[in-house]
Amino acid sequence: MPGLLQTCEELFSTRDLYKVIGVENTASEKEVKKGYYRMSMRFHPDRNSEDEKSTEKFQALSKVYSVLSDSGKRALYDESGEVEDEVDVDQDRDWVSYWRLLFPQVTLQAIKEFEQKYKGSEEELEDLKAAYLEHEGDMDGIMESVTLATMEDEPRFRGLLQGLVESDALPDFAAFSQEGRIKKQHRKRKAKKEAKEAEAMRKELGMDDSDDALKKMIAQRNQSRETGFNSFMADLEARYAPKGKKTKKGKK
Repeated sequence: MPGLLQTCEELFSTRDLYKVIGVENTASEKEVKKGYYRMSMRFHPDRNSEDEKSTEKFQALSKVYSVLSDSGKRALYDESGEVEDEVDVDQDRDWVSYWRLLFPQVTLQAIKEFEQKYKGSEEELEDLKAAYLEHEGDMDGIMESVTLATMEDEPRFRGLLQGLVESDALPDFAAFSQEGRIKKQHRKRKAKKEAKEAEAMRKELGMDDSDDALKKMIAQRNQSRETGFNSFMADLEARYAPKGKKTKKGKK
């Protein structure tokens, strides 16, 4: 079993635990937690149930946070560049349940308030730029990666990215600048299909806009993975699944 630092090098191309979660080595406890949260959202098993590599990255991120959130372990790492007993860093821990405990259940109203603050924010822009680089300009991957993104956001995203490319702030990937009409249409059809299926499920389950309705839809999605949901609902599940629900190592 490889140690944590070796695992990080294999999965994230760095042994620097701070770089793995996207923060400086001077980051405060709050900044470390925020960095872990943002990175873990990209690879959360609820959003990437069929991707084994994402599950490995999610587990590694959680192990990194368990080190950097512990003052003693962090001090040792800062001083020596090593992780104490790294080969034994909670190998069998249920990291999804660990994540749920760190980020407890939030009300539907809080979700709406977060969406209002997030969309159009500097944080969203940084997430968009990171997704653009990670997926090398592929809009399918970008739309799936950015938190709370819907098809209504695509024209805005494309305009922002185009401006950044023209100003040389981002590289000009062919997948972005030369995306074909058929691929764009396929993405729109898929999004419309998922939206219709989500609305049909809402009606079937008799759901309204209450917190219980949100929990019900999340639970239904866990029971029926073949039913398509748009990326917005996938993000809500990853952020706000009921705290009492336990998931073992990404298995449903």
